[in-house]
This record gives sequence, structure tokens and C-alpha cells, in this order.
Amino acid sequence: MSDFREARTQQLENEELMTGGIRYSIKGSGSQPTSRFNLFAGCHHHGLALLVLKLLSFTILAGLLVAVLIQGSKVSCSQGQSKHEINQELSQLKAGVDRLCRRCPWDWTFFQGNCYFFSKSQRNWKSSITACQEVGAQIVIIESDEEQSFLQQTSKNKGQTWMGMSDLNEESTWHWVDGSPLSSSFKKYWNKGEPNNAGEEDCAEFSGGGWNDASCDTEKFWICKNSSLSCSNN
Repeated sequence: MSDFREARTQQLENEELMTGGIRYSIKGSGSQPTSRFNLFAGCHHHGLALLVLKLLSFTILAGLLVAVLIQGSKVSCSQGQSKHEINQELSQLKAGVDRLCRRCPWDWTFFQGNCYFFSKSQRNWKSSITACQEVGAQIVIIESDEEQSFLQQTSKNKGQTWMGMSDLNEESTWHWVDGSPLSSSFKKYWNKGEPNNAGEEDCAEFSGGGWNDASCDTEKFWICKNSSLSCSNN
């Protein structure tokens, strides 16, 4: 009877344990219980670790991406700044070149879009024309009152100077070397009593404060005229 009770008690305990979800594994002389709850908890901890690892990886990747974007922005700004500095240097260089640009050759004088050469030696009238042609210019033709004033003052400081006008083709009919006639508005520049054709004076010169007719064979200074070069300011 006692053995039956013990067997029954053991059977009840086993059923109770199985109903509670607990199993025993016996190793050697001892036993260690393992519950379904513990198994579930282990799986839960393992999944949580994977989730944390994934979040950490995502955070690191996001941080690297932000760092790359920031660095790219710095490089872009640096390149933009470099281009701006280069443009500034080019502008300064161009301005320097413009300042160095000479509208007229050396020993020539610039005035109102033209270049003028005032000779340092003397020649007769026809030889003076040739001298100007040899440098790609023309003996001076006066086209405005301002030009006349400028040339008259300069030649006054030098002495008697040839201009490109004569009446060689017809006495008392004055023409410029390009064939254009002397404008009536310019006749006021003749000195008092000139032109008087004293001794075959067929060529015009700057003399004192105005114009004079003189012998074309006389050697005098001369003035050459040519268009000036353009210096870009853009």
C-alpha cells in the first residue's frame, strides 16, 4: 500500500510539472530544470541584441554619410572660393595690362583718338610727306578747332613746322594732301597778311600763332598723324 502511494504521488508530481511546462533533464546524479519561459527569454534577448546591433550599424553609417556630405560641402566652398580668387587675380592682371597698353608708339603723342609724331629733324615739304608714309602715317591734316589749337601750341614751342596743305596744283587754291579743300572756317588761322605767295610759297606751315605759306624746298620740322590703337577696358 505504501509503495502504491509513493508511485501515485510521483505520478501526480510528474503530471503537475508537465502541466506547468517544466521538464527535467538528468545528468549524472543531479537534475537541472529548463523552462519554456527561459527558452523564450533567451530567444528574446538574442533578437534584442541583433536589433541593437542593426541600430548601431545604421547610426554609424548615417554618421559617415553626414561626415562625407559635410566634407563635400567644404570642398565645394573651397573650390568656389578658389575660382573667385582666380577671377580677381585675372581682373587685376587685365587692369594692369590695360594700364600698360600704349595707344601710340613711343615718341608719339596721343590726342583725341589720334597719334602725332613731332619730328626732331628737318626736311623739305615733300620729303616730310615721304617720312610720314614710311612709318605708315600721313603728314598732318587738321580736322577740328581743338586739333588745330593742340598742334599750333606744340609746334610753336618747336619752331616752324610743315602741315599737309599746299596750293601746288592751283595758285591760291589750298588743298590738303588727301585732296580735300581747305574749309572756309579754317581760313581764320592764317597769320595776318598770309598767304601772300612771296617768292613762290606754295606749302603751308605752323608759324608763331598761326599759319604761313612758305617755299616747299625749305627744310622745317614736320608732324605725322595716325589713328591710335584701342585699349580694352572691359
